[in-house]
Amino acid sequence: MLGNGDRAYEYCKASIPPAYNDKAEIRQSEPYVVGQTTYSAYSKRPGNTRTSWLSGAATWNYYSITQYMLGIKPQYDGLLIDPCIKHDWDGFKVERRWRGMNLQIEVKNPQHVCKGVEYIEVDGKRLDAAVIPVDMIKDGTKIVAYMGKDAKSAPVERV
Repeated sequence: MLGNGDRAYEYCKASIPPAYNDKAEIRQSEPYVVGQTTYSAYSKRPGNTRTSWLSGAATWNYYSITQYMLGIKPQYDGLLIDPCIKHDWDGFKVERRWRGMNLQIEVKNPQHVCKGVEYIEVDGKRLDAAVIPVDMIKDGTKIVAYMGKDAKSAPVERV
């Protein structure tokens, strides 16, 4: 939320299950599962994780990555595209199902910034805003967001 995509990526990478795959014998959990509890160094079983399927952490990881790092946030009146990524990413592509429609979303980062969208193309039409209005979106819409230093302000809306 502070706009530091480099730091966000490092935190994300450290918290997801693949970061611990080389410690499966210590964790005693499936290598793709986010555990609810991990025992501390003061435990008889340090690093051991439990209650893996009762955790809401997997859902929160998905929510955080898709809505805050990739920046694809449903809004009441449209779809906000406001990514916060590592500065050295050239961009990314996402297929998103939203309100019963399949969308092709591409984010390009030619200026290698962590945050900020200058403009968006919706089926080839330029939009100088961060929120794509609902009436511009249909099934199969192709969205291309261009990140840059002259970014438009993104509204903060909790839905």
